[in-house]
Amino acid sequence: MEASWQQSVTYSLNTIFLLFSAYLVFVMQIGFAMLCAGSVRAKNAVNIMLTNVVDAVVGSISFYLFGFAFAFGDGASSNPFIGTNLFALASIPNGTYDYSFYLYQWAFAIAVAGITSGSIAERAQFSAYLVFSFFLTGFVYPVVVHWVWSSDGWLSTGSSHLFLGSGAIDFAGSGVVHLVGAVAGFWGSLILGPRVGRFDAFGKPVPFRGHNASLVVLGTFLLWFGWFGFNPGSFDKILLSYPDTSDEGNWTSISRTAVVTTLAGSTAGIITLFGRRLIIGHWDAIDVCNGLLGGFVAITSGCSVVEPWAAIICGFVSAWVLIGLNILALKLNYDDPLEAAQLHGGCGAWGLIFTGLFAKEEFVIQVYDKGVTGVTRPYGLLLGGGWALIGAQIIELLSILGWVSVTMGPLFYALHKLRLLRISKDDEVTGLDISTHGGSAYSHQEENFPLSYADYIRLRDRNLD
Repeated sequence: MEASWQQSVTYSLNTIFLLFSAYLVFVMQIGFAMLCAGSVRAKNAVNIMLTNVVDAVVGSISFYLFGFAFAFGDGASSNPFIGTNLFALASIPNGTYDYSFYLYQWAFAIAVAGITSGSIAERAQFSAYLVFSFFLTGFVYPVVVHWVWSSDGWLSTGSSHLFLGSGAIDFAGSGVVHLVGAVAGFWGSLILGPRVGRFDAFGKPVPFRGHNASLVVLGTFLLWFGWFGFNPGSFDKILLSYPDTSDEGNWTSISRTAVVTTLAGSTAGIITLFGRRLIIGHWDAIDVCNGLLGGFVAITSGCSVVEPWAAIICGFVSAWVLIGLNILALKLNYDDPLEAAQLHGGCGAWGLIFTGLFAKEEFVIQVYDKGVTGVTRPYGLLLGGGWALIGAQIIELLSILGWVSVTMGPLFYALHKLRLLRISKDDEVTGLDISTHGGSAYSHQEENFPLSYADYIRLRDRNLD
């Protein structure tokens, strides 16, 4: 009876913790919306906020109908590469998972589409968002989830057949979430091409600044707050018994994860602030916000298995990765309005490699083997753990690049050929809010356009003649 009571209390605490973490991750949707709204030009504010809502709404349906089954399904066709077949739909709850686990995974899934939306902002048709959000959250992302986080995934640390004797450590998704969204966004932005006027006739970038730094800062702090559910919340079983130790279980790991997340983001933020100051000659609030988020993205993979001092190294390097990729993007005439591919892709890739270099053996065993004594696992290369873990991390990185490219790349290209991807130049110059959504987000802009959009176009063309 006592054991049954203890199990009931443990399950209740686990459920409360996981649901609260899911709510925190969902708050990140508000952060994404505010960050995106402040980062685009005023004439596209309504559009980008609407697409953030659509990502959540469409992602909810697709993840329920298809995504969760592909990620964690245990049907007859379950295998290490894809969770289940198309006919095992809406498979919640099943024998292994409950509704709280589903809700937490859903909050992650809808975040992925938000990353991609930022890359194609200000020049994509609204219908394109509906298509790619459904496909990305319902199929592309869940397959990667199955590889890394399902118990029978081929890269999973919980598999009975560990890849390279290690499995890939991607605790909260530097690769699974951020790199997936970034690669999808990269192909979307590349196929769309730059915004009108972003580069001059000589290929030099023309500054397009976001219209509201206050919204960017607000969004950044909301994302920071939500990351405490994203990273520490990924301990979906919090009261584990450690058979041969007197350890408090994963409570210690949860607290440490929150600390290293904060340190990595803060370090990246301050280094980006000073680094950009040297390049552009002034202090920029937007740069420090993006740097901060880049640090969070990078530490997300190894947040549970690294020391605080290593998190500072992670943040330091991620800042320079972001700065370097942004410089390279401009030289290549690549236009990503929110730096999403550079931030989530570059820093996410660095996060996977960082984990393979700095994961501590004690923490790896604590997190993935319940602290059992006498267990050995590959750990960080620079700490003496050999090449197995770093090898698994690089394979995960390359696998995500390949999978998302061969799925999302053709999808965006097909939308482009069907003329369903990019808006017209007239609409883009006018702004999506007026041309597509019936008006601006700001009343002072409405006063500047008292005519209907059709009348405005006719008047403009007449003046040009």
